[in-house]
Amino acid sequence: MKFALFGNKHQSKKSENIDKLFAAISDWKDSFYIDRPFYEHLLVENRLSVQPEGIIDGDDFDADIAISFGGDGTFLRTANRVGSKNIPLLGINAGRLGFLTSFSANNIPELFEYLHNGEYSIEERGVIQVSAADRELTSNPYALNEVAVMKHDNSSMISIEASLNNKEFITYQADGLIISTPSGSTGYSLSAGGPIIAPDANVFVLTPIASHSLNARPVVVNDHTEVKLKVASRSHNYLIAIDGRNVECDEETILTLRKADHTIKIVQIEGQTFFKTLRDKMMWGADLRN
Repeated sequence: MKFALFGNKHQSKKSENIDKLFAAISDWKDSFYIDRPFYEHLLVENRLSVQPEGIIDGDDFDADIAISFGGDGTFLRTANRVGSKNIPLLGINAGRLGFLTSFSANNIPELFEYLHNGEYSIEERGVIQVSAADRELTSNPYALNEVAVMKHDNSSMISIEASLNNKEFITYQADGLIISTPSGSTGYSLSAGGPIIAPDANVFVLTPIASHSLNARPVVVNDHTEVKLKVASRSHNYLIAIDGRNVECDEETILTLRKADHTIKIVQIEGQTFFKTLRDKMMWGADLRN
């Protein structure tokens, strides 16, 4: 098999299990390409025990599977690099919680047995595309988890006028608004009071951040809904975060969010399910009195 490997060069202590990954690649006589910043980091740390077939610069690469080695943040950055290439993405958790990177780095030899025995499935996850009529927001305006609209230059609340399919919906007076996919429902949206959504649900979740109105609650809509947002603030600007990638906007910029034409394909090992991850990572349903 041919892999494209991505990792977090800023977390050297969390790269301890990378030796297990390289040993498995060597044992199975697989090949791999590696993202340049991670490659250079491993060279400095003397952790590169096998040589890659090539170095990845930019987004021009191909592989049977793209591996994200790190936490959920690394996984989101890797998903952004994979984009619409239809390369399945496998998350190996070398971070802390790891909803997206749910396979433990401690079990890499077992993981490669699953892969080579075909004991895995591919799960497709929806993506949000965000755009603006008056400008190009970013070269890659896609979010696997969420798009968050937030106040920027001062502590005052912002006003977010939201419409659904060009019909007036609500005006939020809040610190911000999160538009989340099911994949992102266990992230920022959850911390702001949003619901947990099963990953195969075809929905978006609109979750206000510290809303001034107590009756402004999270709303779940069909993911074919087009969401338009018009923002007003005292500083006349605001910030949007697309899976954590920040873009500054002025209040003349009206955002349009819709379901992207492509999906992100995620490798799921047999027996590994979303609800098992919830139980394991969040101790869901556990009786802590015992």
